[in-house]
Amino acid sequence: MKDKDQKKKELENLRRALEESKNIFVTSYEKLRVSQDFALRKTIREAGGNYRVVKNNLAAKASEGTATSDLLGDLKGMTSLAYTSKDPVALAKALTKYAKENAAFTFKAGMVEGRVVDVKAINDLAAMPPKEEIYAKLLYLINANATRLVSTVNGVGRNLAVVLDQAGKENKFKQ
Repeated sequence: MKDKDQKKKELENLRRALEESKNIFVTSYEKLRVSQDFALRKTIREAGGNYRVVKNNLAAKASEGTATSDLLGDLKGMTSLAYTSKDPVALAKALTKYAKENAAFTFKAGMVEGRVVDVKAINDLAAMPPKEEIYAKLLYLINANATRLVSTVNGVGRNLAVVLDQAGKENKFKQ
């Protein structure tokens, strides 16, 4: 049995984790075997996240006065949290893939970049390309316009040179 100091310390640790994390996925883990739980924790670590099984009343108390109070205020059933302050897409992809393989693991809700989202939004987030791929596409689009501009500017000079060369070969510049 935990004494008051241990409970207070656990509450503060959870509150700190909730304040530092912009992306939180609330899940249910009912009837997961130990080997499945071990695989889940490994999957979450590889995606750059953290995982924690929480009591509903502890989560509600820890979330009071934070952005997560709407998310964690009225939890029911067995609850766990997967959270990260890094890329939410990577964590959502890992959790969604795991949920497809293990029916005992389900989503309840989530918070992405400070906004509460439902299960459908979590699945949509998991379907997005990774952040690096989005950056690469954006840079390609920016660079494509610059490349076209340079080609156009160079084309005018090149075309003028071709016309002058042709005129020179045909002796159009006689005096």
